[in-house]
Amino acid sequence: MQPTTLCIAQVGVGYWGKNLLRNFSSLPGVKVTHVCDRNPEVLARVSRQYPWVVPTQNIDDIVDDPRISAVVVATETQLHFTLAEKALLAGKHVFVEKPMTQTVPQAQRLVDLAEKGGRHLMVGHLLLYHPAFRYVEELIRTGQLGDIYYLYSVRVNLGIVRQHENALESLAPHDLSVALAFLRQKPVAVCAQGQAYLQPGVADVAFATVFFDGGALAHLHTSWLDPHKIRKVTVVGNRKMAVIDDGVGAEKVRLYDKGVGPATSESNYANYADSLAVRSGDIHIPRIDMQEPLRLECSHFIECLRTGKRPRTDGRNGLAVVRLLEAAQRSLEKNGRTVDIA
Repeated sequence: MQPTTLCIAQVGVGYWGKNLLRNFSSLPGVKVTHVCDRNPEVLARVSRQYPWVVPTQNIDDIVDDPRISAVVVATETQLHFTLAEKALLAGKHVFVEKPMTQTVPQAQRLVDLAEKGGRHLMVGHLLLYHPAFRYVEELIRTGQLGDIYYLYSVRVNLGIVRQHENALESLAPHDLSVALAFLRQKPVAVCAQGQAYLQPGVADVAFATVFFDGGALAHLHTSWLDPHKIRKVTVVGNRKMAVIDDGVGAEKVRLYDKGVGPATSESNYANYADSLAVRSGDIHIPRIDMQEPLRLECSHFIECLRTGKRPRTDGRNGLAVVRLLEAAQRSLEKNGRTVDIA
């Protein structure tokens, strides 16, 4: 028996939104019926590519249509809350791009609306659906890397320069969601430093460190003012270490059998440092079956709508990331002073 067709709509079809539309419109049993965007040129392009889609500049055309089960929000961040709230109040399921909102109270409001109304709220934390990141997460879960000491990420590029959010707000949600999933500890404090060079008050580069209650930490380097395009996360465990490099076409994960532990000799040592030995073993490049992460993410959202399963990156996951971002922003404004996470 063929599944009932799910009718969904999308708001925002710009730089990233067009990729969401491509994936959602190609999923079996899914029909994108409406697309909303303020730019008439964008709507004209959509009409040429997807002639069955109804173009509109009015969000009410979507939320008032009883045929539409879910709304995809892929606009600029400052519009996420208003649009997602409107859709949830209309009884629609919502997929919203990262970051979910700009403030913690906004994020909490969306979570409360979704849970009270029995609606799915899912956030586009894409890396948690990426096969390379899922592979390393499974290694961590099964203890193959040992206890995780820390991780650090580099997410830099030349462009795209934003006007309404800084580099931390724009780029860090990816790696903050990874840090929460990999370290599996409660974040307790954040410190962040950055600088605005191109526009007053909008940091082009930021460095942030998140401290966790179990002693682990995550350090993030974000910038859109850098000569390199780097998308890399390094995870350091007491047994092995892993590097995920999403900037390469293949061999995205490398596992290093390296570490520091007690020396095997029973000789007397003058101090503790002398009693430690560096272990440097093999480098392993695992074979990972790659699929487009965005398609996996979109498929997961549709699966949750059909089965009632809770999305992996649900509203509470989005709230946790927004809470870290808000604390990091306060630290940024205080020139790097450590800010506790409430």
